[in-house]
Amino acid sequence: MDIDGIKLEGTNWCQSVTGVVIDKGRVLLARHTYGGGNGKLIIPGGYVNFGETPQDALKREYLEETGVEVRVCDIIGIRFNTKDWYVAFRAEYISGEARSDNNENSEVIWVDVQEALTRDDVPELTKSLISAALKSSDGLVKAEYNGTHHAPNSFYCI
Repeated sequence: MDIDGIKLEGTNWCQSVTGVVIDKGRVLLARHTYGGGNGKLIIPGGYVNFGETPQDALKREYLEETGVEVRVCDIIGIRFNTKDWYVAFRAEYISGEARSDNNENSEVIWVDVQEALTRDDVPELTKSLISAALKSSDGLVKAEYNGTHHAPNSFYCI
């Protein structure tokens, strides 16, 4: 473990990310295999590792869980409370064949966006984030910021 040199290891259970990937009118969803989302089609995501940026965590989670490489775009939603935070990004499909990781999900499929917004097995949070990703706004976008910390900095604004 290092702090100023960053090199921390392990999962930061207080920071998580997700991303909506829409390509050719379809959204990429994964059928979750545990917890409150068990059996539901949700947008992939996961926890951030110590020393990892949220953007890098999202790229890693997508590749691990779906076999798909993504480019992280703008922030479309944030949920936080006294214990943790969760950031949702709009992301773009780059490459890869959608497949299940056979662990956190039992299937990964491309679903027509309009169908996803009406399916009973798609939770309301996922539907809300899909709707947010469809809006023509650029959401919160990364802006120039030169922080004084040694750690990687990101600043997003309208």
